[in-house]
Amino acid sequence: MADKIIIATDKAPQAIGTYSQAVKVGSTVYLSGQIPLNPETMQMVSHEFDAQVVQVFENLTAVCAAAGGSLSDIVKLNIFMTDLSNFATVNEIMGRYFEQPYPARAAIGVSQLPKGSLVEMDGVMEV
Repeated sequence: MADKIIIATDKAPQAIGTYSQAVKVGSTVYLSGQIPLNPETMQMVSHEFDAQVVQVFENLTAVCAAAGGSLSDIVKLNIFMTDLSNFATVNEIMGRYFEQPYPARAAIGVSQLPKGSLVEMDGVMEV
């Protein structure tokens, strides 16, 4: 079995539980869920959904970079939202961060997310 390499960066929020920001095994990087915390203050960036989505993508960008890749290396993206009526907003903002070919994706409605977040994303990256 390939060694596990723990990925950590201060450019994304520090883990607030018993997990790592990401774990690399071989050429695959498993990205932990990111919520819209400002990495410097560890506070929610905003109560506005749009701003939260942008911060989550910025946090994922930082973790991808720390793992030696970028958002374009994500092959599977999971998006969790407390209100699926925000789906079109997620698509619009995601279009600012991704170009074709897009990753495989799931968008899942959930009743609650950590710290009252409206959105959380995790994924798998190949580098």
